[in-house]
Amino acid sequence: MYERNAGDPHWVPPLRLGEHDRINRNKNPFFAHAEIELLLAWNGDRVVGRIAAIDDDLHQKTHGDNVAMFGFFEADDAEAAGALLTAVEDWARARGRAHVRGPISPSQNDMCGLLIDGFDTDSMLLMPHNPPEYAGFIEQAGYQKVKDLFAWLYDLERGVPPLLAKVAERRRQTLQLTVRQIDMAEFAREIDRLRELYTSAWDGNWGFVPPTKEEFAAMAKEMKMIFEPRCAVVAEAKGRLVACAVALPDINQALRGTNGKLFPLGLFKLLTRRRRIDQARLLLLGIDPEYRVTGLYHVLIAQLHQQSVGSQYKRVEFSWILEDNRNINQPAEDAGARRYKTYRIFQKALA
Repeated sequence: MYERNAGDPHWVPPLRLGEHDRINRNKNPFFAHAEIELLLAWNGDRVVGRIAAIDDDLHQKTHGDNVAMFGFFEADDAEAAGALLTAVEDWARARGRAHVRGPISPSQNDMCGLLIDGFDTDSMLLMPHNPPEYAGFIEQAGYQKVKDLFAWLYDLERGVPPLLAKVAERRRQTLQLTVRQIDMAEFAREIDRLRELYTSAWDGNWGFVPPTKEEFAAMAKEMKMIFEPRCAVVAEAKGRLVACAVALPDINQALRGTNGKLFPLGLFKLLTRRRRIDQARLLLLGIDPEYRVTGLYHVLIAQLHQQSVGSQYKRVEFSWILEDNRNINQPAEDAGARRYKTYRIFQKALA
């Protein structure tokens, strides 16, 4: 992956240790309920592609759609891509699966989708960036779009739109909300409450599988290392957590030039460049189903904007959002965000 994408000026090398842990059965709690097969394509003595075949028991129990996944996809050309995808299909067919879907690496609670537009900007934290030709490679292998995911870019420097601020304040007063930052002194308790909210808020969304307690704890542990309190908002009603918007500083801005390595100089670069990070990615946005139609998205966006005043942050990416999730896409557009990237998930029926 690192050699394949090194020439792309907008590809940011992820930390190699983190990438290794994502596919390590002993490090990633996702594999307590899923199987993975790691595959390479060779041309002579040269590796020309890679892919992972993934079968998640928890996904089958949740959705019953008999789908296996492919992820961690890289290929030099259409021939290598076709060979890799055929190998995944054979593996999935042997396990009795009727469809293959991807790229999902390794689940929708992690990194998923293939970038199909917006190649002229850097990828943000935990969002994929791939060569433009990959979509063609996958389509040539018989895959079709099953779902698009959107990324919105929101400018924090232009001030909170007056209408947004007015609507947000009205909702806050009507619902008697307490809107605040995450309490770092109670981080473990806050994470438990966030997981409960995340699970209920996303229940019923396309492809969503609730993360186990162990998976969410692992994600929270990674988040805490780079967490910035002013980048997160929670809303309470009658003492109950009913909404959240959690963004993380875009650490990708500090990873440039490290080649994904912390040593010998990568850690130094990471630490010295962190103060230059001026954007964040909103990766956790959820509202309790009981409050979903009350306009709380406007409250969260407005509060997040207000908390950024005087900070180093100039923009925030809302990602990713299902193409048909009007409950989030519409408030994002109303707030003045710009949809600037699309990621695609493909699927193929197995004969």
